[in-house]
Amino acid sequence: MGRIPNGLRVLDLYCHRGGMGMGYWLAGFDVVGVDIDADCAAEYPFEFVHGDAIEYLLAHGEEFDLIHGSPPCQAWSPLNAYNKIEYPELITPTREAMLTVGKPHAIENVEAARAELIDPILLCGPMFGLPMYRHRLMETSFPLVAPEHPAHGPLCTRNGYLPTPERPFMTITGGKHSRAWQRAAAEAMGTPWITTVKGVCEAIPPPYARWVGEAFLASVETEVAA
Repeated sequence: MGRIPNGLRVLDLYCHRGGMGMGYWLAGFDVVGVDIDADCAAEYPFEFVHGDAIEYLLAHGEEFDLIHGSPPCQAWSPLNAYNKIEYPELITPTREAMLTVGKPHAIENVEAARAELIDPILLCGPMFGLPMYRHRLMETSFPLVAPEHPAHGPLCTRNGYLPTPERPFMTITGGKHSRAWQRAAAEAMGTPWITTVKGVCEAIPPPYARWVGEAFLASVETEVAA
């Protein structure tokens, strides 16, 4: 199904290289992304603002129809048990800023952050026909139901290895990976414009955001009909 512009604007906070932004664009939204990492501008597919996500939200949030946020997940990542680094916990401050602005919103994060989220649903690659398992939680201020979650039957390759007929799914996490692996991972994620290992490992598959964006549009249509 092709893209049909809907005339609405979404603010993509902590946008990184645009996995979520692309999903909202495919759902018909015009997209503006904000990230503190200026390097993201080189590959972000839409209008990019270099700056603090919460500051920009509070200053400009009223200009948008929907606010999306993917606060950094490192504070809740199980890997941080080994890193022993203190990362900012930005889920609650982001939600508070969203509520201050008063626009419909969505917040995405990893499974380990479930306790920080309000009634989230879980999204995963096979729900959208993607050859990778990537669980992400989504909290929304509007109704959102997850697609059917197929059983995790196909096996995954080890991290850093290309898929094989015996192990057709990819494991996409950080490491010193080859260019061939990076390109294959980007293809599996549905983010072929991303050209760095870090970029693809931190990306969210666009179908996740498209699902969320279309659910928001359905909720708006329901309100209008009522």
